[in-house]
Amino acid sequence: MTTGTRLLLIDTASLYYRAYFGVKEPQPGPDGTPTNAVRGLCDMLATLITRFSPTHLVCCWDDDWRPQFRVEAIPTYKAHRLVEGTQDREEAPEELGVQVPILRRVIEAIGLPVLGSPGYEADDVIGTLVHQHRARMPIDVVTGDRDLFQLIDDAAGVRVVYTARGGVRDADLITQAELQQRYAVPTGQAYADMATLRGDTSDGLPGVKGIGDKTAAQLIAAYGSLAGVRDAVAGGDPALKGARRANLEAASAYLDVAPVVVQVARDAPLPQPPLTLPREIADPDTVQQHVEAYGIGGSVGRLLTALNLSG
Repeated sequence: MTTGTRLLLIDTASLYYRAYFGVKEPQPGPDGTPTNAVRGLCDMLATLITRFSPTHLVCCWDDDWRPQFRVEAIPTYKAHRLVEGTQDREEAPEELGVQVPILRRVIEAIGLPVLGSPGYEADDVIGTLVHQHRARMPIDVVTGDRDLFQLIDDAAGVRVVYTARGGVRDADLITQAELQQRYAVPTGQAYADMATLRGDTSDGLPGVKGIGDKTAAQLIAAYGSLAGVRDAVAGGDPALKGARRANLEAASAYLDVAPVVVQVARDAPLPQPPLTLPREIADPDTVQQHVEAYGIGGSVGRLLTALNLSG
């Protein structure tokens, strides 16, 4: 690894949703456009940059929030979030939707790379970037989504900055020790195996009937992995009996395809722009236009200060 470097990977939608719901004052711009998500995201990025002092940073984007390959594997995947009567539109507050293009233009004009991949979620972009850069520098993944705990790897210096409880300012740093303490699993991969067994109603993943965090962790501890659990079921291990065996057998078709949904991609096609923090504002005119149009100078100024850029 290169000494002194650190890559910060931002689950951008996770942060701007949090900003929208967490910043109570809409403070609309001169034309009435709400700005709480824009201002909140800029402030969150400023806080993260100040706290973690990254040398490299990527705002990872959902080019597809419900990829077809996951829907084909499990049709219920995120289906409850669809706008009624559609197959691809996610339910979201209208006042947030109008801000998303604005906040993207602002952070790109400042010079922070925004990367997505057609047909993939931001989680897959993050998984791919972790795979590409883990041997080069420590990596912090910023998210409020437990799904990305699967990437945690102490040996490679990959941590999750988990914002779901304390927000960005008091976010938890999740390492393998935290995984062991919270979920009784030793590694990121073991967490993914546990999550597959447990399921996730927020994503429309049914899991195995009767198996929650605790039972899933016990099974992973006993058999080493999801594959080990399935081998034990297939091999007639006498320790698996009664309702637990019956439920695992009944979930066989689900377990055949669930890893495709749960595991983040490591090979999403991505452009290769520089990931280092900008040394100057990429498009000062666009930044200034947005500051004036939406009255977001305070938050943009704090982000520029964190980046050591002058507005």
